[in-house]
Amino acid sequence: MIYFNNVSKIYKDAVALDNVSVTITAGEFVSIVGHSGAGKTTLTKMIVADENPSDGTVFFESINVHTLKNKDLTKLRRRIGVVFQDFKLLSNKTAYENISFAMEALGKTDLEIASDVPHVLELVDLSHRSHHFPSQLSGGEQQRLAIARAIINQPELIIADEPTGNLDSINTHEIVQILKKINDLGTTVILATHNRGIIDAIGKRVITMENGKVIRDTKHHK
Repeated sequence: MIYFNNVSKIYKDAVALDNVSVTITAGEFVSIVGHSGAGKTTLTKMIVADENPSDGTVFFESINVHTLKNKDLTKLRRRIGVVFQDFKLLSNKTAYENISFAMEALGKTDLEIASDVPHVLELVDLSHRSHHFPSQLSGGEQQRLAIARAIINQPELIIADEPTGNLDSINTHEIVQILKKINDLGTTVILATHNRGIIDAIGKRVITMENGKVIRDTKHHK
C-alpha cells in the first residue's frame, strides 16, 4: 500500500531521513517509534506530500505521491485521515458539527451526515458529548473527537502523529484501544510516538527510528 524507496530528506543543517526503505501493506497497524527528531513526523508527512524527499520516492499504492498535480493530491489526501497531537478542532463548533463539517467539505448529503456522524461518535464513545464544544471536553475527549473526524469519510489509512503526547495514561490507553478498533475494521493505521509503553500494549509491528534511519523493524504478534 505504501512504499518508501530509498527516501532521504536533508534540510540545510540536518538530515531528517537517511535512505529509508519501508513497505506498509493494507490493513497493517504500524507504530513508528523514536525520540523527538528521529524522523517520525517527516516520514509520515511524506505520505501526504506535506514534505518532499531530497532523494528517493514515496508510493501510495502505485502512485508516486510527489509527482501529483494539486487536484490529484487533494483526491489522495481524501483517502487518508490524519490525527494530530494538538487536535486541530474547530473551537466554535460542537463535537457533532466538527465531524459533520468534514463531511460537508466533501459534499456529503444531509442524510449521509445524519446517518454517519452518530455512528462515529458512538465508535469513539462520545455520543453523550455530541453537543459540547471542544472547550467543554477533556483532553482525552478532544483527541477522541479528532479521531472521529479523521475517520468519518472512511479513509483507507489513518496517520496518528503523537496522538497521546498530551494525555495521561488512562486517556492514552483509550486512544490506543480506539485506534486498534479502527484497524480491526480494516483501516491501515500508522502511529508515530515516542512512548514505548503504548507500543508494547499494541503488540503489532514496530519500526524504530534513530537519526533519520530505520534501525529496527519488528513484527510482533500477540
